[in-house]
Amino acid sequence: MTANVTAAKSALSHLDIEQSASAIKAKSRDFFWYSPVLKDRLDHVVADFVVSPKSESDVIEVLKVCYEHDVPVTTRGSGTGNYAQAMPLEGGCILHLAGMDRIKEVKPGRVVCEPGVLLKDLDAHCIKDSGQEIRMFSSTWATATIGGFIAGGSGGVGSCTWGSLRDLGNIIRLRVITMEKKPRILEFGGEELARVSHAYGTNGIITEVEMPLTTAYEWTELFVAFDDFMAAMVFAEDVANEDGILIKLSTVFEAPIAYDYFQRVQPHVDKHTHLVALMVAPHSMDGFITLVARRPEATVIYRSDNNDWVRHPGRVFEYGWNHTTLRALKVDPSITYLQVRYGYPDHRALVEKIRTQFYPEVLQHLEAIREAGKIWFAGLSLVKFTTEERLDEIIRIHEETGAMVFNPHRYTLEEGGRQIVDDRQLQFKREADPKGLLNPGKMIAWDDPDWDYSRMYTYPKLQVG
Repeated sequence: MTANVTAAKSALSHLDIEQSASAIKAKSRDFFWYSPVLKDRLDHVVADFVVSPKSESDVIEVLKVCYEHDVPVTTRGSGTGNYAQAMPLEGGCILHLAGMDRIKEVKPGRVVCEPGVLLKDLDAHCIKDSGQEIRMFSSTWATATIGGFIAGGSGGVGSCTWGSLRDLGNIIRLRVITMEKKPRILEFGGEELARVSHAYGTNGIITEVEMPLTTAYEWTELFVAFDDFMAAMVFAEDVANEDGILIKLSTVFEAPIAYDYFQRVQPHVDKHTHLVALMVAPHSMDGFITLVARRPEATVIYRSDNNDWVRHPGRVFEYGWNHTTLRALKVDPSITYLQVRYGYPDHRALVEKIRTQFYPEVLQHLEAIREAGKIWFAGLSLVKFTTEERLDEIIRIHEETGAMVFNPHRYTLEEGGRQIVDDRQLQFKREADPKGLLNPGKMIAWDDPDWDYSRMYTYPKLQVG
């Protein structure tokens, strides 16, 4: 196939098409630069044009026209992903969905909206309308869209109580458009949700989402300091396991993360302070303070409901998840990160083995996650990057030790996950995107079914700007 970009742009000229070359370049990028590996390979990637639909009918028209002219289409929300999910490896069209931001309906326990609404705006609307909030969100809550979270995320703030995004019940329904000669409108729920959730927009375009809600609270945000890392890790897990204490965040930062990288926290800690960040519901604070009183090793240094810091630290959740990496990068550009699964029941022992092996080259940043009623840790470890070869060695040793790495230095679905093919997503791509025009280069199983994962996959049609 040969893309006829000029014809496609002409046919779509009545829609909102970006004219500025600098804006096209900016909207062709996400936060891929968190990874020096991806930055080295993808820094030049740029789309041919950007179109911003205002409605589902606009999306259908874009897909129909681009299909006719063999133009690749890569969907984008606000570009806060870290793995090049929204980068157009083959150029073509960026379908920028930020303008589709209507909140259609709020009901008890659920909300229906378009994919381009920001997480913070969705939360604010639901709180004002009904006293409810979304169950979980990424640390980029202020700038990320709900559609981008579903298509590219896996969990976040709230996962310590509600689990991962793809756990049953955490997405209710998705409305999806196919890329065919005559695009179809499909409604997915139940088992079918896995076809398109966390699929990077490789096999369909999400135009409407229905998500569960829960009671909204004025969460009490806290920092708790420890002199011993193991004590901090145990405390974070124990809080998450206290059935009567409702939380939305339980995060562990190994020393000296807080001192070196959290500028507004630094005056209140030293280089040996291990820190736990928490969000606790107000009605659970009595139980939480009782728990703290039983732990003489724990010192509460910050409470949002009783703040005596000269400089307000901001939202505590904006220190966790991948905001930890972002804060570290601002201080030390040589920092990168890994995503590690320390699975139950060996999670504590695995963390200790990795710490013994790699400290201080790798610093532990742990997020408590609930899965099947059990708490384990997701590690978003800070890594002092030296060479790509050393980074690969660190990953290999993690895996040999028993800690699964979801590699954030790869841009494909399979390499960033379990290195296996998701047959549900592959089969749906065959049905919904017969020409393979949706976000090309991100699904290895489509491009090279016999790939053995012995080396990094490189999409042969990478667009050179």
